[in-house]
Amino acid sequence: MGISKKIIIGLIIFTVLVSIPFLYNAARQQERPEISLDTPEIQALDEKKCIEDTAYMRANHADLLADWKISVVREGERIYVAEDGQEYLMSLQQTCLHCHSNKEEFCDSCHYYLGAQPNCWRCHLDTRE
Repeated sequence: MGISKKIIIGLIIFTVLVSIPFLYNAARQQERPEISLDTPEIQALDEKKCIEDTAYMRANHADLLADWKISVVREGERIYVAEDGQEYLMSLQQTCLHCHSNKEEFCDSCHYYLGAQPNCWRCHLDTRE
């Protein structure tokens, strides 16, 4: 077997191995999860709004939580001032999960769908589980 045939076989094997994750994800396509805001805490609110507007939270919640982590742990700041001037405690469990108490449906379903593995739960314990 000549060197060029070995190179071609090697390239084919490499291409197949590199393609496996893409093929796996294509095969396991699932429907986009529907987010449920039907929790007792949210239903009890007079004004149903998050700390920032919905579009911002969908696009930037991971960055917001990362910023909160730095502010709380490294800088000792615990109050977040939203765009509208409202103040909130920077707390995943006491602020976010207070309203979004359906973690499995709200957080986990989207993270699983996207293949995201947030590191929140390395430090934070969901005491409801």
